[in-house]
Amino acid sequence: MKLTPTMERFILHWGEMGSRWGVSRSVAQVHALLYLANDPLHADEITDTLAIARSNVSMCLKDLQGWGLVEMVHVLGDRRDHFCAEQNTWEVMTLIVEGRKEREFDPLLATLQRCRDEALDDPETDGRTAKRITEMHDFVRDMTSWYDQVRKLPRPVIAKLMAMGAKVARVVS
Repeated sequence: MKLTPTMERFILHWGEMGSRWGVSRSVAQVHALLYLANDPLHADEITDTLAIARSNVSMCLKDLQGWGLVEMVHVLGDRRDHFCAEQNTWEVMTLIVEGRKEREFDPLLATLQRCRDEALDDPETDGRTAKRITEMHDFVRDMTSWYDQVRKLPRPVIAKLMAMGAKVARVVS
């Protein structure tokens, strides 16, 4: 696949962002390439386009399929597996945020809950420390709960909320 300079810039930047989001740069770059591709690509095309090892591409594709961001498709007349990425921006971002929540925030909340319970039961943990742990737990719990509620709203409602920005404060004040 021939990449334009803009496509290259997008793929490279998506790779950088991916490494900050906790996935490998190559996983994010494979995702970006498939997201930009107009047609499904087979692993050899991905390997050639991104100049990364074939074995790495295979691992990246498995990871992306696990996230639900990429699916395997078949092309008539070609025995190779081809891959395409979810093209709906809302769905892509929802899958990424949900994946990060499951991998980062859910374990964080469980650990904070355990630490809070232990701190409250431990006579050697001073009250100020227990209070800080409890406050952190409560904040993460509330943010997680808020996210779970917002996630269930219809997309048009979420889009309106996002467009309102700080105007929401006037509604709830």
